[in-house]
Amino acid sequence: MSTQPRKATTIDVSQIVVQRGNVMRVLTSWFLIAVLAGGAVGCVGEQVNYKVDMVAPSEFLLGPEDVLNVTIWKNQDLSREVVVRPDGMISMPLVGDIQATGLTANLLAKRIAERLTEYLASPIVFVQVKDVNSYFIYVMGEVAKPGKYSLKSYANVMQGISLAGGFTPYAKKNKIKVLRVMADGSNGKHQVEIPVQYDEILKGNAVPGNFFLRIGDVIVVP
Repeated sequence: MSTQPRKATTIDVSQIVVQRGNVMRVLTSWFLIAVLAGGAVGCVGEQVNYKVDMVAPSEFLLGPEDVLNVTIWKNQDLSREVVVRPDGMISMPLVGDIQATGLTANLLAKRIAERLTEYLASPIVFVQVKDVNSYFIYVMGEVAKPGKYSLKSYANVMQGISLAGGFTPYAKKNKIKVLRVMADGSNGKHQVEIPVQYDEILKGNAVPGNFFLRIGDVIVVP
């Protein structure tokens, strides 16, 4: 994925409540397993403050199955095309396994270069994302084509709904919610519910507005 360098603009969302009750009932059991696996969910009613992206992030965060070109300057033998493994790691000559998931390409290049200093003098490393396979979202409920969607570039809420074919005639457009699983400080996970008001987005008055989606986000249209 290639984006022009641009500082992300964010706004605070102060009244987000963790939910495990009624909203989750609209999701099928297979989806619950996919979203909640791997961590505990926070307590019902917990108030959560965090930020949403109103502009697409300037740098893509790597994830499993992304394909990378790793170039070691003036050392073709050490350069590789690698795939980020399900455990978030990549394997490189000399340095072995390195964590890639959650890093930008530039930061990963820096980490590889640091490890290579044990073997090379002042190594210069470039990492290019050749193919994005880790960015996916779910769109559920009253849309024409509910399901999982893999994306090649950042998408906002309205673009996600468009990918699913738009609303059905029964959609409650002002009661849309985005479910997001977030990590907490204890290595667990909690789910937050972000309200989306379609009419207010069209008027330009919505808070938080037509924000950009993160990996694994679920748009629920009741």
